Amino acid sequence: MSKLRPGNYFEDFRLGQRFAHATPRTLHDADQSLYIALTGSRACLHSATTTAQALGFAQRPLEDLLVFNTAFGKTVPDLSLNAVANLGYAELRFIEPVFSGDTLSVDSEVIGLKENSSRQSGVVYVRSIARNQHRREVLSWVRWVMVHKRDPASVCAEAVVPNLQPQVDGALLCLGSFGPKVAEVAQATGVQDFWEDYAIGERIDHGAAMTLNDSDHSMATRLYQNTAKAHFDGHAMAKAPQGRRLVYGGHVISVCKALAYDGLENMLSILAINSGRHVSPAFAGDTICCATTVIDRYDFGASAVGGLRLRMLGAKNIDCATQIAFAAPGASHGPEVVLDLDFTIAIPKRSTTP
Repeated sequence: MSKLRPGNYFEDFRLGQRFAHATPRTLHDADQSLYIALTGSRACLHSATTTAQALGFAQRPLEDLLVFNTAFGKTVPDLSLNAVANLGYAELRFIEPVFSGDTLSVDSEVIGLKENSSRQSGVVYVRSIARNQHRREVLSWVRWVMVHKRDPASVCAEAVVPNLQPQVDGALLCLGSFGPKVAEVAQATGVQDFWEDYAIGERIDHGAAMTLNDSDHSMATRLYQNTAKAHFDGHAMAKAPQGRRLVYGGHVISVCKALAYDGLENMLSILAINSGRHVSPAFAGDTICCATTVIDRYDFGASAVGGLRLRMLGAKNIDCATQIAFAAPGASHGPEVVLDLDFTIAIPKRSTTP
């Protein structure tokens, strides 16, 4: 009997197939500290317990993308161990905050399959749900990943591509536990830009840039227990067209979000990722910068927070973020663009200030 765990290839997937992913993972404050070390995040809510308590939480919640990347990592051995690349995301909802000591478990369902014309690989569409130790949903998302075929000559079923929503409906956004004094976050950030201060169509060029070190992206991938060969196995990837390991796309998203602190200092949390594409790969040694535009604003009525729908482009190896050109959604980008992310955040309203 073989104990080999080769992972699933494209022809192994079936519509409606379900996976209960191994193994549950308990997250702690130490994971948050390591996440900060790897990304440089300065997100105020997640940096200090005192700030979190002042904003209405009993304790500091863990960073949204730390939770997402950890949950994502649970799915890799079943879904993307043999991936060519993770391609995109949709309908990602942060449903409930996760705190130190919470344990995540994840399950997934295959909702679409499409063989590529080369017959060397295919795209697998999957809906995944992460739950805490109380079996409450904390996160759900759809992603699609290109997976190698075991045998290019194998016959695959007719393509089925799911109909995905272009954005998460505002009525489905979970605002969290923000108290009436949430605008006091400005006392910690020193910045007085609130929900009312952002205009639809406004562009924010984030001034900082970060070089992706081999050690950092390797450690980040291990932190999330993401065992995909494309990120783990340098020997195997030396034979691939790129000739080297890819930086995990979730690490690129985390770095861009950390860089976006300058200009979005009072961002409280990510409510949803409406859609996202890894436009081109990033590698160790690439330097990442990003720019953001405001797509829409959401007024949640009596809530002390408002919502901003943002589009962020991450680019590599250019002089500054002002050089990033925003193509129309779905259009082709220049070779420097690595990430196109449409997401919604919570941010305090000015009207709640004393």
